[in-house]
Amino acid sequence: MSRRPWPPGAVALLACPVCGAPLSALPGDAGLRCPAGHSFDRARQGHVTLLPPGRTPPSGDSAQMVADRAEVLAAGTYAGLTSVLADVVAAGGDPARSVLDLGGGTGHHLAGALERLPGAVGVVLDSSRYAARRAAGASPRALAVVADTWARLPVRDGVVDRVLVVFAPRNGAETARVLRPGGRLVVATPAPDHLAELVGPLGLLRVDPDKAARLAGSLEPHLRPAGAVAHREHLELDHRAVAAVVGMGPHARHLAPARLAAAVAGLPPRVRVTLAVDVTTWTG
Repeated sequence: MSRRPWPPGAVALLACPVCGAPLSALPGDAGLRCPAGHSFDRARQGHVTLLPPGRTPPSGDSAQMVADRAEVLAAGTYAGLTSVLADVVAAGGDPARSVLDLGGGTGHHLAGALERLPGAVGVVLDSSRYAARRAAGASPRALAVVADTWARLPVRDGVVDRVLVVFAPRNGAETARVLRPGGRLVVATPAPDHLAELVGPLGLLRVDPDKAARLAGSLEPHLRPAGAVAHREHLELDHRAVAAVVGMGPHARHLAPARLAAAVAGLPPRVRVTLAVDVTTWTG
């Protein structure tokens, strides 16, 4: 079976998780190796795991959560958000040549950003191997990596033009380290009214009203705010789409499948749901 070639520009962004040295691709893109001889095999699905020996990544999205996410994104349910994110990533007078998607899941939003940046390459880092398997096929100009995004990132110092974080944890210190001077971080977080129509009927987790303040508190020691965009739209979802939207996020960890299915069955056949996301930009 022929492998999709790894984009050399994406490989050049990576660092060995053991010693921090630059990584290079093995012949035939069979894996990665640093000058000290630490090597990392390419998985059959196309991604690579970059973790120090004996380290396991934190618990990531399950196979079902990733399948739900892939279904929602393939249906175009979040196409408006992907477009806004791509606009923000591509904005500015300095065209981005590299994009790092932290906690990037299936790589869908990164692929959308790369479509606006014809010469750019990307890397998706995620702790879920199920997500990385999907992300490996998201774009021919992207590389998927299983890594611990809370630890030191397997990325070289000062080499990334944009870091994208969508509904995922932010590592402010590490983001500042890998961004080049003048590079930018783009963060998407749910607003308090995100999926508001489903919270009561389905017993979903409520968005913390202090989320914006907590975001600033975690990033401002390392980065400074550079802009904000509020994305709001209303979706018309049937029962299957509602279940997938709920199942792909943190709610899935707190709701038993049978309970969620029963609650969704009690909804009207089509539900008007608010998609409310705040997109903020940060720079060093």
